[in-house]
Amino acid sequence: QVQLLEFGGDLVQPGGSLTLSCAASGFTFSNYAMNWVRQAPGKRPEWVSSINIGGGSTYYSDSVKGRFTISRDDAKNTLYLQMNSLKPEDTALYYCARRYSNGMDYWGNGTLVTVSS
Repeated sequence: QVQLLEFGGDLVQPGGSLTLSCAASGFTFSNYAMNWVRQAPGKRPEWVSSINIGGGSTYYSDSVKGRFTISRDDAKNTLYLQMNSLKPEDTALYYCARRYSNGMDYWGNGTLVTVSS
C-alpha cells in the first residue's frame, strides 16, 4: 500500500534552517509529482511547494519562495524540503502528499516544525 513517511521536524530558532524528508513506498515514486503542504495550529492546510516528475520544475507559495527548496531523489524514493531563514509563522505540521489529477490523493502523517526562540 502507498505510504508516505515524513521526518526531520524539530524546534529551531528564527533564522535557522531545517531539512525535511519524506520516504515513499508502495508505488512508483518516479512516476508522480509530489507536494509539501503545511497546517499551522488553528488554520487551514496551506500548499507550500510542488515538484514535477523528474524534478525539472518546482513551484512555491509566495510565503516561502526564496527561502525553501524542494527536491527529490527518485533512486531513494525520497522527497525533500530544505527550509532556510525560518520564521515563527513557518511553525506548522508539514505533510508530503502525492499529486493525482488536480489534487492530492495520499498524505503522510506529518512532521512538526516549530520556529521559536
